[in-house]
Amino acid sequence: MDNIEKGIFLKLFNRGGFVLDFSTDDFDAFTLNSVGVELCTKYRLSKGKSLKAFINDASEDLSNKLLLDLLKYYESQYPNFEKEKNGINDPFSFEITNEEYAKYYASCKEIAQRIDSNQFCAFAEKSVKEAFSSEYINKQLHIMLENQASNPTESIGKAKELIESCCETILENNGVTPDKDWKLNQLVDETMKLLEITPKHVPDTAKEATAIKAILGSLKGIASQIAIVRNAYGSGHGKSASYKGLQERHAKLAIGSSITLVNFLWDSYERAKSKDAKQ
Repeated sequence: MDNIEKGIFLKLFNRGGFVLDFSTDDFDAFTLNSVGVELCTKYRLSKGKSLKAFINDASEDLSNKLLLDLLKYYESQYPNFEKEKNGINDPFSFEITNEEYAKYYASCKEIAQRIDSNQFCAFAEKSVKEAFSSEYINKQLHIMLENQASNPTESIGKAKELIESCCETILENNGVTPDKDWKLNQLVDETMKLLEITPKHVPDTAKEATAIKAILGSLKGIASQIAIVRNAYGSGHGKSASYKGLQERHAKLAIGSSITLVNFLWDSYERAKSKDAKQ
């Protein structure tokens, strides 16, 4: 988050020296819980000036965390949120209009979603890279995440390839040679059978067996659906002159789904390998 973006958050939260509807004690308690610092006690300034001073002084991670925590408070607990969000003005107020707050909020929400997405992608990349040692897989993952905004088509294609690479790695590590004619859903199915994590492997007597089977079935379905999207929109196939690709949000959906499936498959593989080692 750059200084201009931080300034937008401050405009949304700073109400003439106050911060939203916090009392001084409540604001200190909130910031202590969020970032480990009682801001008003530390800076001995108004709540608004203390917030600005901290945002200027703190590390990027801490300043971002406090601003995002305040945004969550604003959305969930601030009494006037709905009016401000929708730009409904109080006819007896001579202060900043709710139309302006609505614009600030829309900008802050967009920034927050970008940061959340970046944090998720960074975590996901680290998680999968720790699982796979293959340089090829790491390269595919990097391309997928790097291009989700600039080239969603490429990212969707890589999402499918990530699942393929994961399944092939697990099967080959267990002495199984994948059939070159297997489609993606068949590849995932064979991998889940090997790991004994298909819906059929959940005993009917298990607690919430129906829900667990449904989730496993949905995970399995991720592969076939991503393959369909990839064939229509992803890289790897020729496109006509009238072709229009999907947007970044669709690429993120494919990426997030593939990472969820891959992490589950790899965690199950590691668990099975650990169990075998103990026998």
